[in-house]
Amino acid sequence: MSEFRLTRLGEQFRDEISRMILTQQIKDPRVSTFMNINRVEITSDLSYAKVYVSSFMNERQTLRGVKGLESAAGFIQTTLSKKLRLRQFPKLTFLLDNSIKEGFEMVQKLNELEAESNAREASQAEAAQSDAAENSDEA
Repeated sequence: MSEFRLTRLGEQFRDEISRMILTQQIKDPRVSTFMNINRVEITSDLSYAKVYVSSFMNERQTLRGVKGLESAAGFIQTTLSKKLRLRQFPKLTFLLDNSIKEGFEMVQKLNELEAESNAREASQAEAAQSDAAENSDEA
């Protein structure tokens, strides 16, 4: 199957699973509406699909939610197969995705480095001004 078709099919899976989570069609209490489906990777032979899940909840709660989704995988596959007509429907595997949290932490570190750099530049500029003022007083 073409790469474009697999990408589009992955996006459809992501949208449908997200809709199922938001409308609370998945009755497992471990699955929170705060969970987010980031992406879905489908193998070219349509035998497997990896569903990457993230959340802004703590990691323990997110892992519990992923396990809840994993236990509801059969229900999710059945519901999706009724909506999306495919000759062979992939087996869903749910995985924790920390990329959003890691990206957020990276941005925070970059902001801290920028603030340190700005503070260092400001102190150097003040030192240069005080040196210039001392040199003009001596002259």
